[in-house]
Amino acid sequence: MTRESIQLEAYNYHLPEERIARFPLEKRDSAKLLHYQSGKINDKIFHELPELLPAHSQLFFNATKVIPARLFFQKPSTAQGSGAIIEVFLLNPLLPSSVIGEAMLAKKSCSWHCMIGNKKKWKSGLVLEKTLMVYHQEVVLSAHLEDTEQASVRFTWDAPEVSFVDIVEAAGKVPLPPYIKREATDEDKPRYQTVYSKQEGAVAAPTAGLHFTPEVLQKLADKGMGLDYLTLHVSAGTFQPIKEEDVRKHPMHSEQMVIGRKHVEKLLSPQGPVIAVGTTSMRTLESLYWFGSLLENNPEATFRVPKLVAYEEGAAKSLSLKASMENVLGYMEARQLEQLVGETEIFIFPGYKFRVCEGLVTNFHMPKSTLILLIATLVGEDWKRIYKHALQNNYRFLSYGDSSLLLPQK
Repeated sequence: MTRESIQLEAYNYHLPEERIARFPLEKRDSAKLLHYQSGKINDKIFHELPELLPAHSQLFFNATKVIPARLFFQKPSTAQGSGAIIEVFLLNPLLPSSVIGEAMLAKKSCSWHCMIGNKKKWKSGLVLEKTLMVYHQEVVLSAHLEDTEQASVRFTWDAPEVSFVDIVEAAGKVPLPPYIKREATDEDKPRYQTVYSKQEGAVAAPTAGLHFTPEVLQKLADKGMGLDYLTLHVSAGTFQPIKEEDVRKHPMHSEQMVIGRKHVEKLLSPQGPVIAVGTTSMRTLESLYWFGSLLENNPEATFRVPKLVAYEEGAAKSLSLKASMENVLGYMEARQLEQLVGETEIFIFPGYKFRVCEGLVTNFHMPKSTLILLIATLVGEDWKRIYKHALQNNYRFLSYGDSSLLLPQK
């Protein structure tokens, strides 16, 4: 591990409440785009992105799809009045599979680790019920609190042909980030979702992708840019504030990744600079590199990337990207795998050396957050100039805010 402590206060800045975007713009690609390249800052509009990227850039997007993860149940009424409202927030699946994509297709029953609002009022043994309309039929959804300490909830429903993803779509509300400070509306269902979202399972949007439109994607393709779609299911931990002054002690959240064989083959010999669309794509790509590195010493390693893997003794003498991807491809070929499912806790903070990514498309992030640390790792102390410029030039911040293209080198 790096021996130098990273002090949290060095990554603080003042974010006025009124600069946090509470609603999306009417047109996705009309957002402002701060263009940072080799130390220079320019103000652009997002639909200009295809003209600003280096030739033959290989863009990697996160195709995760936000699920309406907030489920509300009402306890039965009593003589004393209406029953309490219990909120069940889906975090990660336990049964029938811990793989999110598989769990969403579960029939009749499934179990999830959840955050539970009003938990004290949900006594063990009390089954909560909710009647839904799914495909024009009534379905009764039941919630059973299996383990109070672990907050594991088993869901059952009385329509055997209906999948859990259909249940969630019918019953759930969009899990807007806590800093937006309003209830989700019908408009949020399509807008808190990228136009290319595909794999259900995230409880927060990969917000860098919210600005892309079919027109911008087509322009990128027309200019010969590579467009690839990975999956990292964004967890609620992405909003977890850092409370440790020495940031290395922050308990980093774990997130599930799905990577295809074609992505590994692309990274073996990229045709141009690798540009991550969003911090989640960046974390996925860098995690894939470290999996290949772990395979160098242990060909049977599981695809689970520890928080501080990049800072351990010997990490500086690391493999080339090509050698790492060859290890991953060999692992997949030996097991006849077309895709990899893994977990990452990777923590990218100053001192980290990027092995895959050369640029980033991203929104503006909270002060003293893991994401600000990642930005500072990519652009160095210039992160302060970038954020100062954004604040002085009326950029909108956070999930529904404006965007930036960060290219440290020419």
